[in-house]
Amino acid sequence: MKNQTISKKKKIYPVNADLHKYLVEYHREIKLPVTYSDLRHFNGGLSIKDKKGKDTLWESALYTPADLHHIHDGLKQIYSILKTGGDASFHTHLHIERIDYCTFGNSNPFRIKIVNNFNDNYDYFYIKQPDASRVYGLELEHILSPARINYFVNAQTLVEEHIAGVPGDQFILYYLENPEFNKVRIAKEFVKFNERCFVRLLGDMRSYNYVFDITPDFEEVQFRIRPIDFDQQSHEGKKSLYLPQFFKENAVLVQLTLKLLTPETMRQYQKEERTLIARRSLSSHFRLEHLISVMERDIIAPEEKVTQLKTELAEHYKNESFLNCQTMGEIVRTSLKVLSGEFADG
Repeated sequence: MKNQTISKKKKIYPVNADLHKYLVEYHREIKLPVTYSDLRHFNGGLSIKDKKGKDTLWESALYTPADLHHIHDGLKQIYSILKTGGDASFHTHLHIERIDYCTFGNSNPFRIKIVNNFNDNYDYFYIKQPDASRVYGLELEHILSPARINYFVNAQTLVEEHIAGVPGDQFILYYLENPEFNKVRIAKEFVKFNERCFVRLLGDMRSYNYVFDITPDFEEVQFRIRPIDFDQQSHEGKKSLYLPQFFKENAVLVQLTLKLLTPETMRQYQKEERTLIARRSLSSHFRLEHLISVMERDIIAPEEKVTQLKTELAEHYKNESFLNCQTMGEIVRTSLKVLSGEFADG
């Protein structure tokens, strides 16, 4: 494994006017009753431990009684916007059990735990600071991946639904050796996930930044790896930072893949995934074109990182078109053009 270096504290890039217009057009921008700033006004917190007593780097935020009613009511409204289009008739049997604040990472998110009083079933959603890098990442995931993403932006607030699954680091520790799991399918999905990240330039996919979605099938279990952290969308300069295979946290999955798959099989799965991405890009052509046209006029990375990445990708693909790129958005466009060319040739 290479010794990867990620920006320790990535700058938060503002959502500019063009991106706001895009979000309005595709119904991603909506008025919200509670903002990220409102949640920041907590007056204390309790550290949250995992089942083994280890600090999770989350703390349960404490609010004054005067603020609590307004915040809880607003959060229930936000949940109804995410799940039922804003229908408030279900609020009476929902309650906010906990508001957690993350002390680690770039976006310092809040995690909201909401419970159904009738059956004690619970769900989560997140309130974060809006960051252009993350918004581009969410949109590219929605358009180009097998999954769909549910989120909204309003002024200085980003709301995201919870992406269910087993965190990658926990899967490696506690699930990988499950005798009922076909490890070839796990290796296959890791190859495909690696390819999805590289094509759309989503970085920092260490094991705790993605989850395994495990689905029982009629014969065997199916696996889908889904990213849950989009802060490093098209931000870093090193090509290898967009390839999960080069992070030491993923070494076990890399070793499993090398053990179970031949080079020919890996190339087949890479080609399959690139073909699927190309088909998705064609089926959402106008939306993707609008997003990339906004992204390529935006600044979401330092100039030196743009220069490094376009140089490394030009060498990787043996394609000098990358050298003409001036922004990360232009690099993403060129990467997708390479993909489209492969699809047309195929």
